[in-house]
Amino acid sequence: MTNYYLLLFLLTLLLVTTDLPVAAQHSPSQGQLPILELRIASLGKETATDASTLLAQGRTLYEAGRIAEAAALWQQAADSYEGRGDRINQVLSLNYLSLAYQDLGQWQAAQTAINQSLNLIANHLQPTSNYPLILAQTLNTQGSLQLAMGKTEAALHNWEQAAIAYAQAGDEAGVLGSQINQAQALQTLGLYRRAQTLLEEVNQKLKEKPDSLLKATELQSLGVALQVVGDLQQSQNALEQSLAITQQLNSSLDTSAILFSLGNTARALQDYPKAIEFYQKAAEQATTSLSKVEAQLNQVSLLLQSIQETCASVVSPCRQKEREWSSAQSLLPQIQAQLTKLPPSRASVYARVNLAENSIRMSTWAAGNRRRAIPSQHSEISQLLTGAIQQAREIKDPRAESYALGQLGRLYEQTQQWSEAQNLTQAALQIAQAMNASDIAYRWQWQLGRILKQQGNLQGAIAANSEAVYTLQSLRSDLVTINSDIQFSFRETVEPVYRELVELLLQPVPGSPQPGGGISQQNLEKARKVIELLQLAELDNFFREACLDAKPEQIDKIDPTAAVVYPIILSDRLAVILSLPGQSLVYYETKSPQTEVESILDQMLQSFNPSFSNRQRLRLSQQVYNWLIRPAEAQLAQSGIKTLVFVLDGSLRNLPMAALHDGERYLVEKYSIALSQGLQLLQPRSLNRKRLEVLTGGLTEARHGFSALPAVESELQQIASEVRSEILLNQEFTKTTLENQIKNVPFAVIHLATHGQFSSKAEKTFLLTWDSRINVKDLDELLRSRERQDTEPIELLVLSACQTAAGDKRATLGLAGVALRSGARSTLGTLWSVSDRSTANLMAEFYRDLIQPNVTKAEALRQAQLALLQQSKYQHPFYWAPFVLIGNWL
Repeated sequence: MTNYYLLLFLLTLLLVTTDLPVAAQHSPSQGQLPILELRIASLGKETATDASTLLAQGRTLYEAGRIAEAAALWQQAADSYEGRGDRINQVLSLNYLSLAYQDLGQWQAAQTAINQSLNLIANHLQPTSNYPLILAQTLNTQGSLQLAMGKTEAALHNWEQAAIAYAQAGDEAGVLGSQINQAQALQTLGLYRRAQTLLEEVNQKLKEKPDSLLKATELQSLGVALQVVGDLQQSQNALEQSLAITQQLNSSLDTSAILFSLGNTARALQDYPKAIEFYQKAAEQATTSLSKVEAQLNQVSLLLQSIQETCASVVSPCRQKEREWSSAQSLLPQIQAQLTKLPPSRASVYARVNLAENSIRMSTWAAGNRRRAIPSQHSEISQLLTGAIQQAREIKDPRAESYALGQLGRLYEQTQQWSEAQNLTQAALQIAQAMNASDIAYRWQWQLGRILKQQGNLQGAIAANSEAVYTLQSLRSDLVTINSDIQFSFRETVEPVYRELVELLLQPVPGSPQPGGGISQQNLEKARKVIELLQLAELDNFFREACLDAKPEQIDKIDPTAAVVYPIILSDRLAVILSLPGQSLVYYETKSPQTEVESILDQMLQSFNPSFSNRQRLRLSQQVYNWLIRPAEAQLAQSGIKTLVFVLDGSLRNLPMAALHDGERYLVEKYSIALSQGLQLLQPRSLNRKRLEVLTGGLTEARHGFSALPAVESELQQIASEVRSEILLNQEFTKTTLENQIKNVPFAVIHLATHGQFSSKAEKTFLLTWDSRINVKDLDELLRSRERQDTEPIELLVLSACQTAAGDKRATLGLAGVALRSGARSTLGTLWSVSDRSTANLMAEFYRDLIQPNVTKAEALRQAQLALLQQSKYQHPFYWAPFVLIGNWL
């Protein structure tokens, strides 16, 4: 019975994921079959012992990761059952076969198999008591194929029908599994709220069931699904319940998989020490060598990630993570020893590739930090990967072979054996493209671009990197859920693809006397588009879903007096592209290593603390001004520019552009300023002041562990004195009341004077109401509720008392996320928390100016900031600089 329940958890629910080697999934989720299919096997004719043996042998091979061999046996079984007229087991065999072909990336063969299965059900099976189970399984298999092929709505429909069929068969576990599948489809479609609601229903049903091993496995499956949709706290809760039940029942069920999933959830929550602890326990309690290896590999990859994140901005050799470094080194020989015990399978190939990848990462980082080389030398890594390639070919697994070939190419890239590196990478790419495996093809396109660049083939490198970016764009809906058990880090394997293409496009022509190094307008335009695509990719990763549809807009059509500034931090320079209305793009750069640029930006951010030296603050503000604005001063003046729109990159997002200083004046004294994630996201439209009505809400009292904001009441009253307002204060400021007001009254402006936090993690980005927190992922449901009634969207969302999470250098992604998720055309927020009294004064002035004709939102903010600047007690940038306008500035 133990195996029955284990299989039920592993794939009955058909959690559709794509395997990636470096941050491993637990092996059972890669190589075992849906338990429903085992049930159906008992429905057929017992006389067909030869075909039944083929089915059983195929299952054994599949569960061992030998998928091509399993497929061959299942094809034989299907043929045998067809000859005997055993339609039920023929359907079963074809379902197996379709799943195997899906794993192998043979989509047409998978489609053919499932079509045959559906045809048999429609034309040859009688509606007996077994019929609903057979139909449900076939619909499940078809749904998994449709999701893999990008037909998400069709997959959702089939999984809904599967749930109905399971219910007719009285199979509660099947219903729950189909609902979990539906949640993943909803997530892929960007319908986060519906996905979350569905999973909450599953969770509630499980709570009502008595503790059992079945409940434990279902909770584990739910925990993994919640992780996929980004509901990490609930994922942790479900997994902890699963573990507790298993331990309470003293079950022999392998708890390693539960601990492994808990480690992945803790990792996603950035609780690295806890994740390491879970991985260690998973390795200790593993019942197979493979499970132990996978837990140890994830432990190594997380240790390296922690080291790299801590040391990323350290200019000198980083010695802050000696303990983690030693732990990672000590694990490598242990993993190597375990690998020799693994029989050929997809999972064992991935484990070898994973070990090689981590060894290469360690070697690369060690060289960059002046450490001695790690024990695993390049020849040993080469042997490891050669063995992986041989195993992949032995089991006829092209996906695994592509991984191994590409990783060997990566090794030769590191040793600067360019010809071998190129040949291996092209071979890996050819296999990936042949099986339409875009999720790995982009990596080899990117790698090929790097190799071609090193050989001096700049145009070839640009072409290869451009293909990588194009492939990534085609993956937008899938990228954030690929291998839900912590996929390759976005910052390691996605973000650099965009940055390196920009770097290639912005290579000056050697010896060119032209301004900007003679870079063509075509390359500048393409680089600008790639920068905007990177902004989109970062927000997709923040929300773990592709939730934004971009529509390009020409700046001339938006505002002929606005210029857009695109700075991007590259490895060896800070590059800036300036877009002026009706003119060619302008390019300038400052040669400086990325670490030095980041260091200056960090110092500038710290300098806004009033205790910091004014002289030092002004020096830093002038230096960044010199980088971003000084080279374009004359052109900005000649073009009659009144508004600067910044599409900021990296650490620049943490800085208030208003406080840049030219040596005499702040930038805000010369220009209105706005921020954007790119002109592709804008909805250009001026504010209708004749119908301006504001819904304000706030807290003056301490709530949920947050301090009181006594000046908030005055802030809301001052706003009411300037514009028509509805005030929700303290007990009236609840989530339900707020939603009802937004739904029933077409307020143009929503102003929330309440605590909130912006973080680089969506689950840690929230706003506070009297009775609860509003998470950023719930914000769109709340603020967009009236869109279903065809009323106008919100013109402006104001968040006047929020702050970025302490110690989170990418926390302003949360502010950008709120801006996009709210559905508002513009968002006014703060980079840090400031005095609520000075905020009240600034906001009163902002609305006073906003209602004036021909005053843009950006200009109204500028005038409000200048009003504070002119008051001696608030003239320090700490008080007025953190207010930023995101989105439509008109």
